[in-house]
Amino acid sequence: MNTLILLALVGLGAQLVDGSLGMAYGVTSTTLLLAIGTNPAAASATVHLAEIGTTLASGAAHWRFGNVDWKVVARVGIPGAVGAFVGATFLSWLAVELAQPVMSTILLGLGIYVLLRFTVQGLPTRSERPLRRRFLVPLGLVGGFMDATGGGGWGPVGTPALLASGRMEPRKVIGTIDTSEFFVAVAASIGFFFGLSGVGIDWSWALALLIGGLIAAPIAAWLVRHVPPRILGSLVGGLIVLTNSRTLLRSDWIAAPAPVAWTVYVVIALVWAGAVAWSVRAHLAASRLEKARVAEGARTD
Repeated sequence: MNTLILLALVGLGAQLVDGSLGMAYGVTSTTLLLAIGTNPAAASATVHLAEIGTTLASGAAHWRFGNVDWKVVARVGIPGAVGAFVGATFLSWLAVELAQPVMSTILLGLGIYVLLRFTVQGLPTRSERPLRRRFLVPLGLVGGFMDATGGGGWGPVGTPALLASGRMEPRKVIGTIDTSEFFVAVAASIGFFFGLSGVGIDWSWALALLIGGLIAAPIAAWLVRHVPPRILGSLVGGLIVLTNSRTLLRSDWIAAPAPVAWTVYVVIALVWAGAVAWSVRAHLAASRLEKARVAEGARTD
């Protein structure tokens, strides 16, 4: 029961982050399941089963708040489903001894990317030109494959790519990525069902993650307009880096002695603290600058 309550809280927290940032539900949840010794393919399958419900609820909430571009949902979501099915099938065939460090390496890379992306922020100038299929189709294929094999990755791949294009406002990027992830979650779950035949999947864990996510989905869709994504992204990215570094250092690939491992943990913690402090400082500076511009405009009028 304690494990189920913890998983529900993780699902709630992960969905709050995912609905506010457009990423990190799968990465955060899968990282926890790996940390407690779950089979990598089963961990990803469990998270994707929960995501069928959470992405549906999140998409509905984002749609209600006007955060969804349905044309982009279709153009990126369908290729994402294809990539997710292939990735789930691939991970199901991988030996457990190889799959865990492989998945942790993918998650570590995604965590570093999330940490850097939101600590060192910089969005391009907005453009009104529409997004093309030749950009969205490969993005969906890669994002879907990464999501299934890494237990998360649709958001870390898709959200920054759409933001970097400068052709959608941030709230619509987040809402669109969250909504299109429903196709990815369904396709990945089907792939794992065929690959694993249900073996190793804990349905009660999936339900606990789902319940937490369903509670958080409408809150996150509302918070996307109010919570500073830069600070939240740095916090989540650092947590993912630290947790997956621990998994890798304890794996057969590295098997680092305790003094070396703890040295790495301390270095990561210090970098993480510095990144969060930098993000807080940058957010406060941007807020002061925006207030000064508003005040200057009022005086000019």
